[in-house]
Amino acid sequence: MTDLRSLRQFLAVAEELHFGRAAERLHMTQPPLTQAIQKLEASLGTSLFERSSRSVALSAAGLALLPLARALLAQADTLPALVQAAARGSSGRLRLGFVSTVGYGDLPRWLRLFREVYADIELTLREATLDVQLREFEQNDLDAGFIIHAPGAHPAGFERLKISSEAMVLALSTEAVGADAASLDAATVLAQPLVIFPRDIAPSLFDALLGFYRQHGLAPNIVQQAIQMQTIVNLVSAGIGLAWVPASVMAFQRAGVVYRPLAGVAPVCETSLIWRRGAAPTVLRFVEHIERLLSP
Repeated sequence: MTDLRSLRQFLAVAEELHFGRAAERLHMTQPPLTQAIQKLEASLGTSLFERSSRSVALSAAGLALLPLARALLAQADTLPALVQAAARGSSGRLRLGFVSTVGYGDLPRWLRLFREVYADIELTLREATLDVQLREFEQNDLDAGFIIHAPGAHPAGFERLKISSEAMVLALSTEAVGADAASLDAATVLAQPLVIFPRDIAPSLFDALLGFYRQHGLAPNIVQQAIQMQTIVNLVSAGIGLAWVPASVMAFQRAGVVYRPLAGVAPVCETSLIWRRGAAPTVLRFVEHIERLLSP
């Protein structure tokens, strides 16, 4: 196989069109250079130069090889920088999952700033619920993910950065009982029909909400389930029921829907960034980036 040294020797002769000057450029004597070019020609099965006692010229094969040799050597010269950048985490790939609720907060700004700082990292985004993210972690299809969960109930076996902790608020139809109040007491809302996400997409948060109802001696009247928070709010606007949503979802304004806090202690949800121990350097750069943005 043709090696890089042979290509550098060919390129020197091709650009100088003189074996003596090419040998000086390569800091070698002429006979070994002549032998190296002959060996390269033998390995390729064709002459690369047309030689005479007075001149050296590229053959048709040499003219064809010249741009390829330049391109290959240029790529080879960039290899150390590329490898070092990958080791530092300033280049490479980052596959990031996120739950929809994060998109209502600072995620768009975080991603924009990350792209500005780490332009050489290929960032792939995937909106996915917790169950889907965990499956993709197992299949090595995901590097890190933003998830939502009950306080202290983030998945085991992951490194974790706490992003936020926020109270849940109630999304109600403007026609619902209590929609005109500044805040709602539990007696007003807990008996009303409930729109909620399926348990498998956020088990700890689902269980926390049901536990909240049990603390008040009631079972929730679940009338509809939906995966995306936007869909849940849309169902609320249709008058199907009320819904518990993270306070950040209040950024999503929908005609026919109002958001109201609970008077008293409300359920709380946490958002976390998770990743596997021993993750790629690009993941660690992203974690550091988010940590800096979260710092006061």
